Amino acid sequence: MNWDDDERIHLINLLNDCVRLTELGNFNDADIALYHLSQLASSDGDSMQRVATYFIEALAYCQVVKNLRGVPKVLHLVKTLSTPEQQLVKKLFFDFYPFIKIAHTITNQAIIEAMKGETSINVLDLSPSYNALQWTNLMKCLLKPNTPTCLKITITAIHEKKEVLEQMGLHLGVEAERLHFLISNSILFLENLDPEKLPIKKGEPLAISSVLQLHSLLATDDDNEMVKMRRGTGQRMFPEMLAKPKKKKVVNPSPDSALSPFSPCPSHKMESFLYGLWKLQPKVMVITEQESNVNNGSSLTKRVRSALKFYSTLFDCLEASTSRTSERRSLMEKMLLGEEIRNIVAGEGVERKERHEKLVTWIPRLELAGFRREPISSNGIRLATKLLQTYVPGYHIHQKNKCLFIYRHNVPLFSVSAWKF
Repeated sequence: MNWDDDERIHLINLLNDCVRLTELGNFNDADIALYHLSQLASSDGDSMQRVATYFIEALAYCQVVKNLRGVPKVLHLVKTLSTPEQQLVKKLFFDFYPFIKIAHTITNQAIIEAMKGETSINVLDLSPSYNALQWTNLMKCLLKPNTPTCLKITITAIHEKKEVLEQMGLHLGVEAERLHFLISNSILFLENLDPEKLPIKKGEPLAISSVLQLHSLLATDDDNEMVKMRRGTGQRMFPEMLAKPKKKKVVNPSPDSALSPFSPCPSHKMESFLYGLWKLQPKVMVITEQESNVNNGSSLTKRVRSALKFYSTLFDCLEASTSRTSERRSLMEKMLLGEEIRNIVAGEGVERKERHEKLVTWIPRLELAGFRREPISSNGIRLATKLLQTYVPGYHIHQKNKCLFIYRHNVPLFSVSAWKF
């Protein structure tokens, strides 16, 4: 069934009413709204019905969280995906959408250009995958003419699951041998994100790649962080930064940031991590993040409104390119997009990892840590544009303030930005 605009608007209005009632604690009326929503939503319907399914599931979970603290903990344990399942649905996202491919393409091009003339390079990968496709593609690019034949690449990958890193190492080794590439690759099993402990020496040519990873470091104990920020307003966290005579920067904290206006970097973990990356003195760092604003404080209504715009567009993308009966599509929607929606809507504190923020919020954080923006190269834009042409119409790229935004029609979905020491 294809819905007309009036039916979609009715569903969205009913969803907004349910969110408002939930936020007010009027659970009886919110439950009635959920019942009516359940009659309209469908996990195998059109894109609006499908995305609504996961939002009402998240709202139902949210109501349970607010009323019964023990039950959601148990449900979370039951629904946790295994590592192979997590990697499978990430692979499906990679296949269905152009976003990760574009991120890898632009990142690799930026690395090639930044490392020109180097015979040995280091890559710090903050978002590795099983198949290491990004780095095998980089090898292929480096095999082109005028590339040093004794190039050594050391890849340091960080992931919480050891098996992901082991599998990535196997793929890299096999592909390097197949390509007859003179390469030394090192995959390190690091279970933390402390740059101080990384085996990278200051001054070595380093590139950093982060794809949809940094926002998870914004997860924090909101109440405790607010108290710390109020007590420490006006003081930076790092004595080294206070001791260095640096040019003052005017930072306008974004109202989108969870703990604004106290700091453009609401998470102590994020602030220290970015500064740690800066101290590694990378020649280039490329960051890809969701161009969405679901980390706007404690307002459930604003959070759901922003998330609905972002995810309904992602579901529309699949509606234009993939059959509704596709089992792979349904699996990815349920196990990846649906789980992200539930985390955004029902998660709080450290449990809410999906804290997407727009690039306008990331820029002052990165600049405060010491990074400078680098423009995305014309070659990178050309390659990304060519890649988008292989997908259904509606995707396009927009460049603004040296950064790149990937759109679906008039909705920006992801940003790609390059930075240097």
